Formats: sequence, structure tokens, C-alpha cells
Amino acid sequence: MIPFSPPRIDNKILEEVKETLLSGWITTGPKTKLFEEHITKYCGHERTICVNSATAGLEIVLSWFGVGKGDEVILPAYTYCAIANAVVRLNAKPVMVDVEDDFTISPDEIKKAVSSKTKVIIPVDVGGYPADYTRIYEVINDLNIKKKFRPSNNIQKEIGRILIIADAAHSLGATYEGKKTGSLADITVFSFQATKNITTSEGGAICLNLPKSMDCDEIYKKITIKSFQGQTKDSYSKTKGDSWRYDVLEAGFKSNMTDLQAAIGLVELQRYEDDMLPKRKYIFNKYYSLLKDKEWAVLPPADSAQRKSSNNFFMLRIKGADEQIRDEIIKKVYEDGASLNVHFIPLPLLTLYKKLNYKIEDYPKSYELFCNEVSLPIYYDLTDENIDFIINSLIKNVDSVLD
Repeated sequence: MIPFSPPRIDNKILEEVKETLLSGWITTGPKTKLFEEHITKYCGHERTICVNSATAGLEIVLSWFGVGKGDEVILPAYTYCAIANAVVRLNAKPVMVDVEDDFTISPDEIKKAVSSKTKVIIPVDVGGYPADYTRIYEVINDLNIKKKFRPSNNIQKEIGRILIIADAAHSLGATYEGKKTGSLADITVFSFQATKNITTSEGGAICLNLPKSMDCDEIYKKITIKSFQGQTKDSYSKTKGDSWRYDVLEAGFKSNMTDLQAAIGLVELQRYEDDMLPKRKYIFNKYYSLLKDKEWAVLPPADSAQRKSSNNFFMLRIKGADEQIRDEIIKKVYEDGASLNVHFIPLPLLTLYKKLNYKIEDYPKSYELFCNEVSLPIYYDLTDENIDFIINSLIKNVDSVLD
């Protein structure tokens, strides 16, 4: 069976983890801090805080910005539930908007959805393809939109507009207008979960790229404290100097990354740009070339001068298919010996959000894209033989089912 997204675990990873275990320092420590520095250097933003998941990162940042009861956060209807769940847990309201043909949030729909309660917009780089950040910033910097902004704390007053938090769970290494993700939004959150381009088994990172008027170093300290129980010193900090004493400033989260996780991430990131990312692009391009002449294949957007994907997976759409036909194709390919997937079930189709009165009929583009989307795997150890097998099985079964 060809799996969908196994992690790359080899001797380099094993040796780094072994060395970390034997070092006696396995929780948040020197390797976590080094990983933060390497992410910052790679992406080109100001500071990085590593955490134990992207979901935790999103919730921490929303909490830091003061999002709470009565506030609204605009996000795409076509995404994974993590973003909306984080907003709901903070007692704020997710305001879902529709997406464009490339699966990314529609700036035109964002503009329609902004109200005096809007505090944050969360674009999602689906499948590794960046959202249209220029158009999104044009929306929030529009004078009529800025006039709607109602800050409720000093941080919101300082930024003076809606905050942009990029959900870049899929898009480490992607670029938009020559800049890497991490440096495209005010704040970016990456995921290093096992299926992502680089992994730390579970894990994530918060990337700060706020306006120059804001003190990024001070914000880094505050968010780091918030991610560790609101405590002024983590275990590693206590080993520096002669003071063990700490204070607790707030009822924070417990979301710190460990050195065991960071050890994996350091190896992954070191070989990412010149080894792992080119392999992903090779697989994407091979899928593209093998499917481009198929009348039923609606291909994902290829790289352009403006936007280059990190190719987390290949988001194919099958013209003429509906949910039932799409699912039958996936089942038949699985029976042949390969795993495909679907990204994602739109939020209004999930029971939680149905109960909160979201209706899929309000998001026709999201539903249209979902009905016939099939994700093809992209990962380092996928061979040419695997790719040919997947495509041959896919073509055979699509032709059979659509006939």
C-alpha cells in the first residue's frame, strides 16, 4: 500500500533524537531556542516562538491580541476546523467567507464581511499555495474599513487596524511576491504535525512580523510567557544564573515545544530548501504533466512569478464528479493499493458548525470545490514508480466511474 503522507525518518533524525535524549535535556531548552532562530532566519520575519501545535499557536496569538466575547474573526469556510475551533474556545464568533477557485480566501468576500466587531482576519495557505496577501492588505488598509475598527485594548490601539494572522500550516517555504511565508502577514502560524512538509512529530511555530512601531522582542517575551502557564521562567530559563524564583502573570497555556521535537525539526529544516522542497516540486510537476491532457482533470494552480507553492499535496479536481463519485474513485484507488485524501470538509458541513447555524448554501464556491476535490500524496520518499502507479490507477478508475 502506498500511504498518503508518511514522515521522513532516517538515520540523521534518529541520531539527533538520540543525542538529545542522552544530553539530559528533553523539554524546552537550547535546541528549541536554536530551532526558533533557524526558522526566523529561513523565513525572514522578526521573531519565532515554537509551540506544541499550530492550533495552540493560533489560540495563543488570538488571546494575546485580546480576542474574546463579542469579537468577530473572519476566516474561510473551506479550511480545517482548527482555526474556527480556536475562535469558538475564546468565545468569539467565526465569520466564514467563501473562497476563490484556487481554494484561498476571497478578498472581495472579506471586504463584505468586515464589521465594527472584526478584530482579526485569518487567511489560509491551502495545500501550500499562498493566499493573495496584497489584496487582503488592500482591504484592511482601505480608509472606510479602518474607520470600522474598534480597538478594545492597548495592543489593538497600537496596531490601529484589523490584524492579519496567516494560517500557513501547509506553506513553509512557499513564496508570495518573492517573500517567504512567515514574513507575509502580521503573524504567521506554521504546523510541524506529522503530515506537514517538515515535522517535529507534533508542533508549530508563531512568527512575528508586526509593524516596526511595535516592540517585537517584548511581544516575543509576552507570548512565550503566555505559552508556558503564564510563568515568567520556563525550566531552561531557571538554569541560567543563580535564581530559581519565578512569578505567574496570567492563567496561560501549556503549549511549549520540547527539545526532542526541536531536534527533529532542526534536521528537517537544515535540508529543506535544497533537498526536500525540490523533491516536492518535482512530484507536483510530474503529476501535472501526467494529468494535464485529461479533459476531466482540473489542475491546481502552478507556480507563477507572484505565487510559488510549498506543494504540501496535489489538490486535483475531477470535472463531472460529485461527492459520491469522488468517494467511489478514492475507494477504488485504495483497493488498487494507494491512499488518496480530501482537503477539506468545509466548516459549515461539520456538526458543530451546523448547530451554530452555519449553512453550506451560503458558501457555494467552497461546496463546489469540495465535491470533486481529491488530494494526491506528495512526500520525500515517494518514488517515480509510486507516482506512475497512483496516476495509472486514478486514470483507470476515473474513466471507469465517469463512463
